[in-house]
Amino acid sequence: MFSYISGGMIPLVAFIGIMFAFVATCFCIGKFGQFLPKDAGRDYAVEGKLSAGKPRGAGFIFMIVFLVSALLFSELSMEVVIYLILLFAAMMTGFLDDASKAPWGEYKKGLLDFLIAIVVAVTYLRYNTNAIRIAVLDMTVEIPVILFGILIIILVWTSINVTNCSDGVDGLSGTLTIITIITIFVFNRILGGAGETGYMILLFSVCILGYLWYNATPSKLLMGDAGSRAMGLFIAIVVLKMGSPLLYIPAAIVLILDGGLGLIKVSLLRFLKIHILKNTRTPLHDHVRKVRGWSNTQTVFRFAIIQIIISIGMVYFILMKH
Repeated sequence: MFSYISGGMIPLVAFIGIMFAFVATCFCIGKFGQFLPKDAGRDYAVEGKLSAGKPRGAGFIFMIVFLVSALLFSELSMEVVIYLILLFAAMMTGFLDDASKAPWGEYKKGLLDFLIAIVVAVTYLRYNTNAIRIAVLDMTVEIPVILFGILIIILVWTSINVTNCSDGVDGLSGTLTIITIITIFVFNRILGGAGETGYMILLFSVCILGYLWYNATPSKLLMGDAGSRAMGLFIAIVVLKMGSPLLYIPAAIVLILDGGLGLIKVSLLRFLKIHILKNTRTPLHDHVRKVRGWSNTQTVFRFAIIQIIISIGMVYFILMKH
């Protein structure tokens, strides 16, 4: 919406956009956070009852600020506009669940995520090639369109749900998401991927930081599904636009393990009657707090440290390859 020079954004405008996104998030959460639905606590989660009564669904606020910031300050193509609409849809489905007196069922939410994933796949393949770069081997591989579409759906659905499942400790999923998307930002710069989503990563990061200002232990409010589902979708979109979607694994490995192991454990038990990880609580953030005795702060810091170390190692590896 604002001025650009030689296909790139004017640095001063970009700086103003980042400051606007952070300040607006902090202001809006501080002003309107009290009107959000109240959390009822979760019996199945470690210390889940401690969240009872806190405003829930703050993802609605920081996502609205992000969307407004993106419209005002980012380069917008039709493809990007579609992705912004899908992010709004993911946020709204999560918020409606947060606000509902009776939580939505797993199958209903899974189906909505699946529909969003289909639209992402169709949109991406409409505006991009069906080739991906395997960065660790410095080679490009062309994948049949239908197969690539299926893989995109799996990536998007997985990213939404593992990020959602990781939201159970004050500041954890937001912190890990920031590390993940900044890692993708660095990968993107090294590999020369799509520049149109690079600035959006920075806007998204500062909006989450504005939320974390209030969510750091002890939290004053919770992001709810409105935030976690949208964050997972955003991660999937930016890693796709980078052109090297396999790098999602190292960039989000802690989110994948924390939230994904529980999905695998429950799915195998429910559909195949196979019981794995019998002595491991899932998500893993519950295991380390209940079994290992980690505090909430230790859990956030240690999970973040693990992801940062892996990210630094992969950034160096990719940099040396290119």
